[in-house]
Amino acid sequence: MRLELTRKDLAEGGTAALVFLSGAMTGHYAAIGMTPVQWMGAAVAVLGSITVAVAVRIWPAESAKAKAKG
Repeated sequence: MRLELTRKDLAEGGTAALVFLSGAMTGHYAAIGMTPVQWMGAAVAVLGSITVAVAVRIWPAESAKAKAKG
């Protein structure tokens, strides 16, 4: 059996890792103690990584729909 990795697979795996790492780092530093400014930065980092992950998964499908209509 051959294992083929496409650019899409790598992008999806990379963004999943980004979400995991940003969440893990936020949890680690939250356990140590963070200021309100650090909490806001951590929330932005986690939400940003989730946004990137969703965009990577959704964007190609939307582009294909737009090409099909046009």
